[in-house]
Amino acid sequence: MNGKIFLGCIADDFTGATDLANNLVRSGMRVLQAIGVPDAPLLADVDAVVVALKSRTVPAAEAVAQSLQALRWLQAQGAQQIYFKYCSTFDSTAAGNIGPVAEALMDALGTDFTIATPAFPDNARTVFKGHLFVGDQLLSDSGMRSHPLTPMTDANLVKVLQAQCSRKVGLIDHKAVAAGPAAIAQRIEALRAEGVGIAIVDAVSNDDLLRLGPALKGMPLVTAGSGVAIGLPVNFGLAPSSQASALPAATGTRAIVSGSCSQATQRQVAAFIAAGGAALAIDALRVADGADVVGEALAWARPLLAQGPVLVYSTADAATVQAVQARSGVQAAGDAVERTLAAVANGLVAHGVGQLVVAGGETSGACVQALGITQMQIGPQIDPGVPWCHAASPGLHIALKSGNFGTDDFFSKAFTLLQ
Repeated sequence: MNGKIFLGCIADDFTGATDLANNLVRSGMRVLQAIGVPDAPLLADVDAVVVALKSRTVPAAEAVAQSLQALRWLQAQGAQQIYFKYCSTFDSTAAGNIGPVAEALMDALGTDFTIATPAFPDNARTVFKGHLFVGDQLLSDSGMRSHPLTPMTDANLVKVLQAQCSRKVGLIDHKAVAAGPAAIAQRIEALRAEGVGIAIVDAVSNDDLLRLGPALKGMPLVTAGSGVAIGLPVNFGLAPSSQASALPAATGTRAIVSGSCSQATQRQVAAFIAAGGAALAIDALRVADGADVVGEALAWARPLLAQGPVLVYSTADAATVQAVQARSGVQAAGDAVERTLAAVANGLVAHGVGQLVVAGGETSGACVQALGITQMQIGPQIDPGVPWCHAASPGLHIALKSGNFGTDDFFSKAFTLLQ
């Protein structure tokens, strides 16, 4: 153990944490991902630690408390720079949680300025003139406009973040970014002189993120999606290395648990079923009625596991989700389905599943907690933002996929990569 880590990261959900860790590994950092704030000092000799929280949709005060606890632990490990990671679609509400957490971290670190950008061009998330695009669509025109927990109806990130912050929010636009690190640094100083505390940063390509990286050297706090991570390791003298992503050989049977209702995951579920995959839909209304949905799902899966991957999913379109929410309430409906899918995942692993794909940030958090996973080694990338990971306990290869990420054939591609 070298006594210090270069980068201490706080992620607001579990898939986002692996997304960030994946980009850091690809850029040359040895990364440990911790599930929740560890209760002991760091023992591994690594360059970065990503603390995965489940704080994206909890009340803002609770998200702040969790994030500050993670910060204190990372500071105790000697972290030289702190990185607050949120989703590339800036998932939040008018009350937070991105703004409140960012400002609480700034206060704790005693810094008067940071940047904010969810840009992740590899996954078609770009920021231009302060507006977030998902592919060719403004965020507000994308499927995120009907997200069940964090509907995003405004693509202007300066406005979105300002509504959550007491500090003044500004913009480092593409003209400054395209001119390079010196111009970015000059723009930062100009904004600070104007009393701006947080600046949205334009980025439409990886080249933009690589130009941004050197301008962030020595900044106590960086807030971003995972894209900015590609430009930071070089600040610590690190370069890409293929050795960082090696994992133990895969064993056991294969399964997928999907709770995301994003359009990307809906397509992935449909593609898996169309290709002849064994799939079982979880009925959220039966979950609400107290039926033994977990027992039924495990009884269905057991005889099929030896034949290939099985899929258990609650993924549904927006109209179906809204009908369930109208009956049970938004939070209660989501919590009940998450608990059910987590119990299914736990049961599948107990029945010999050694390779597990989980789709959806909230679902991933629930499954990882149910499985008792506390640390994961980050392995090879399946699709941008989604690596395979290995948890020594319980001896499981696991991929935590953000709902919006991955190609339509993601599920089959993931298992092929492990063979």
